Amino acid sequence: MKKTFLSLIILFACTYVNADSLRIRVASYNVRYENRGDARNGNGWEQRCPVIANMTLFHDFDLMGTQECKHNQIEDLCLLLPEYAYIGIGREDGKTKGEYSAIFYKKNRFELLEDGNFWLSETPEIPSKGWDAQFERICTWGKFKDKNSGQSFYYFNLHLDHIGKAARKNSAQLVLNRIKELKGEYPAILSGDFNVDQNNESYILLDSSGILRDSYNLSPLRYINNGTFNDFNPNRKSDSRIDHIFVSTQFSVSRYAVLTDVYWNLTPVDNENAKSQESNSEKYKISLPSDHYPVVIDLNL
Repeated sequence: MKKTFLSLIILFACTYVNADSLRIRVASYNVRYENRGDARNGNGWEQRCPVIANMTLFHDFDLMGTQECKHNQIEDLCLLLPEYAYIGIGREDGKTKGEYSAIFYKKNRFELLEDGNFWLSETPEIPSKGWDAQFERICTWGKFKDKNSGQSFYYFNLHLDHIGKAARKNSAQLVLNRIKELKGEYPAILSGDFNVDQNNESYILLDSSGILRDSYNLSPLRYINNGTFNDFNPNRKSDSRIDHIFVSTQFSVSRYAVLTDVYWNLTPVDNENAKSQESNSEKYKISLPSDHYPVVIDLNL
């Protein structure tokens, strides 16, 4: 009788914890903006988009912060990912012009409570370049409520400038200030293409802020075969991580991965030797869905 009663207590406790706990899978993915040069080299968006969408579905991302998506690319992904919604605006005009730092999220899983955008500049409320940046840079954020657990959290997503050193450092501090201002006591996630690796001062500023930590440093299980930038070259090897996901202290990280998924490009390669050696009249090459690999983490709250 005592054993049965104890078992019921344990079962009830486990059920209670599972009902209230928040477990989510978050990805950060620079999907590469659409351009003619990539298309000429066999890396056109029309080939890559279905692969990115299928990766998202198969790996079951609950939330995905994207970088470099233009408006037509956002629309294409929405068609292939009908169970997801997104937040974000174009960085050039605050509407649809220029690249987005859009956040995709499962509509049935999360309720969007608030959202907004700010530019990484001295005038963050209007479309603008900051400091020594080459382009306008934007941060998109949302406050989400998990429908399963009832818990809420903030998610920030950005793309730092690739040229301006002062812009990256000042942008990192600006984002930290905004996160402190907006999130209050709520948990927070920050993802993006930071254009600096784990040894750079802008990265260290974020990771040592006391507000956020790199999920890489928190995860007991890491699956990493490469850095996060590949330049569309599957043979490129690096230990440099320039795409990161930072989390606040309320989160624990159970798994961290850099996904190096490939696909076989259906564009024929002009190779007469290959045609003579193979029964197939077309030769196919291993291709990459983007010039970045996505970072994926499993979080618990």
